[in-house]
Amino acid sequence: MAQIPKIASVLAFDFDGTLHDPSAQPTVPPEFSDLLLRLRRDHAIGWGINTGRSLPHLLEGLLESGLALQPDWVVAREREIYFCGSGGRWQPLDAWNRTCEQQMRRLFKHAGKLLAAIRHLVEHSTGAQWIAIDGDPAGFIARTDEEMVWIVSQLEVLTRAEPLLSWQRNSIYLRFGHRDFQKGSSLSEVARHYALDASTCFAIGDSYNDLAMLDARHARMIACPGNALADVKHHVAVSGGYLAHASHGAGAIEAVQHFFPQSKR
Repeated sequence: MAQIPKIASVLAFDFDGTLHDPSAQPTVPPEFSDLLLRLRRDHAIGWGINTGRSLPHLLEGLLESGLALQPDWVVAREREIYFCGSGGRWQPLDAWNRTCEQQMRRLFKHAGKLLAAIRHLVEHSTGAQWIAIDGDPAGFIARTDEEMVWIVSQLEVLTRAEPLLSWQRNSIYLRFGHRDFQKGSSLSEVARHYALDASTCFAIGDSYNDLAMLDARHARMIACPGNALADVKHHVAVSGGYLAHASHGAGAIEAVQHFFPQSKR
């Protein structure tokens, strides 16, 4: 990998629902790129997207958004780390990504019977659909938020004997995973790559799967946009974070300017 640039702070943004608003045009405010360009120039920030999307799916979204500034790094599928190298090529953080996939495969093999029992219970008790995509952990798509709440309540009981088995939820979607590889631990690994720690990290997100990075172990500057879920707003508030008034990308700009007031025009 190319020489690591000197970075003073790491800024992490969830994509869908936080930066990206599909009902807006463009989907990310142009002012967002202007803001980060000033911070990169004047304060040596490195910024990235921490998302549940795969890397190709995220790159499609970034192209659609019209962002004028390429991220320095990306966490894809909530665990795979990539850095933007020369020529704009995305280079995987091989050691982390390999360890992640090895540990995930080992866990899913070990927990196979438990996952089969969970699938049987959920499919016979709800209308939720089991999903298993090649190269990705299995999960569920529920019909309603209420149905997903019930599924999560069952998982909290059924997985007590398998502490490494976790899940990430975003609305009616749930994906199983490994406790040690999620948005929060991935953000900390990005910071470690730049020889930084949580005290220099900013993170913003709007949904349940963002809670892992909205955690003082991984980021001491945390925020959520105005459209965030009530549970996420509560978590950010009690953790001493910033609740933006504006939604989506405008809320992200507001939050960054709160923690980096020198970035205001």
